[in-house]
Amino acid sequence: MELLFYIAGAVAVVSTALMLTRLNLVHALLYLIVSFLGIAVVFFVLGAPFVAALEVIVYAGAIMVLFVFVGMMFNLGQSSVEAEREWLTPGIWIGPVVLSTVLFAEVVYLLQSGSAQVGAVAVGPKEVGVALFGPYVIGVELASMLLLAGVVGAYHLGFLKTVKPEIQHVTNTDEGRADASRDLVLVGADKPAGTP
Repeated sequence: MELLFYIAGAVAVVSTALMLTRLNLVHALLYLIVSFLGIAVVFFVLGAPFVAALEVIVYAGAIMVLFVFVGMMFNLGQSSVEAEREWLTPGIWIGPVVLSTVLFAEVVYLLQSGSAQVGAVAVGPKEVGVALFGPYVIGVELASMLLLAGVVGAYHLGFLKTVKPEIQHVTNTDEGRADASRDLVLVGADKPAGTP
């Protein structure tokens, strides 16, 4: 089990380093997802399956969707669409797929062996809730404020103020059309076209 812990930790560290060195947002997000999955496997090996599930659901799921939406808000038009097509070449998937395959093989091995603990006691949802909202409640509140600041910042960066053009209304459209076509019937019998 210790070997699985070190493999999952190494995958998490390598994918985090690759995420930090990528200049492309999409590539960095792929490696960040693999890093979150590696951390989830580490928690699972340590005997915290609930925390591992939260890591996958909250971080690898919800937070990454938020990052993808922020990346979509920075979309700059057709030029960025063409750039994204060039970035998503099949070669970019090789690294994340290899690292994810290693993690998947570890999880399959852990589930087949029936023992996912390295001498630790399994931590349930009740213990996590008591710890988070007991002695660590200040940390939880600070993290929530940090996430709120990130959402407000993303809204501020993605907000585009559109300028609506003014609509010019013509008061008498029949006279304007009659003036343009020189039709005396539409203007009236008593005054010729073009006279006020």
